[in-house]
Amino acid sequence: MRVVLIRHAHSQANALGVLSGRRPNVHLSKQGKEQSLDLARRLGDFIPHEIRVSPMERCIETITPWINEKSSSRSQKPQPVIDQELTEVDYGDWSGKKLSVLSRNKLWSIVQNSPSQMYFPKGEGILQMQSRAMKVIHQNIKHSVDGALVLVSHGDVIKAIVASSLGMHLDEFQRIIIDPASISIIDFSSEKPRILLLNDTRATVTDLLMSKKRSKHQLGGGNGK
Repeated sequence: MRVVLIRHAHSQANALGVLSGRRPNVHLSKQGKEQSLDLARRLGDFIPHEIRVSPMERCIETITPWINEKSSSRSQKPQPVIDQELTEVDYGDWSGKKLSVLSRNKLWSIVQNSPSQMYFPKGEGILQMQSRAMKVIHQNIKHSVDGALVLVSHGDVIKAIVASSLGMHLDEFQRIIIDPASISIIDFSSEKPRILLLNDTRATVTDLLMSKKRSKHQLGGGNGK
């Protein structure tokens, strides 16, 4: 099965340089609304096996244009599942504060260099977040069904999933960039997950998602040539 990871589009908090975390009523910015419309075009017309979405408003608003577009072209509207395990990191006391201020905190170096050891004051640990995010993957991958699993979540959550899928230690996950409204695709049909697309903000991915499964025998590149 292929898993499509979508980060929410540009938010009001992004525009202000604020770490919003799980604070309510953080919606898409004007730029984000435009990105969500473009995302609907880029996702194109494929039939997902399931759509699971973080409960934060910005994630729901990001995927709604695509869901509405699909409902207008098909008899049945896809019903997204709100998944609490895909929610944003609980940044605790850091929530709602400017990133420029947080970057001067003595714990900032741990976030950047040893994130597996970081527990946000009155919040959760980054390792805890990765554990719940991978729980979503393992519980919802079904190898015997057609269609991709679409997950709409947050930058750090998606970075943690990508790092785990690549066999990277969590302390290396800051080397991964996941931009607003980006699409990443991971193929879980082999013994080890394979990255098909990472942090893409421009391509139309329909053909990739509807293509045949790739060979399990990789040599000399993607197709053995």
